[in-house]
Amino acid sequence: MTSLQVDIDQLTRLTRALDSSLVSLREARHALDHVRPDQVGTADLDAACDGFQERWAYGTRELTRRVKDLREGVDRSATEYAELDQAVRAAFLRAAAARD
Repeated sequence: MTSLQVDIDQLTRLTRALDSSLVSLREARHALDHVRPDQVGTADLDAACDGFQERWAYGTRELTRRVKDLREGVDRSATEYAELDQAVRAAFLRAAAARD
């Protein structure tokens, strides 16, 4: 027989960790926004830094979008598992009351 156990508290902690990672991504992106390529050094280095910033911005936007999607899914799962747990508990209580 297969058993499924869901720790809703763990899902809640995961949601908080995902929220924290979103904050960290936003802060890192803002920190790099203040560094201009022409402040770094040689023309080659400036061009490389400019290219990196463009890729970094794109990558962090994509990562942020995906983490937000994951966070929403985890939050929805936690809510639905909690509702299911309450429904099962209520069904057992009704069944126990009917036997008495």
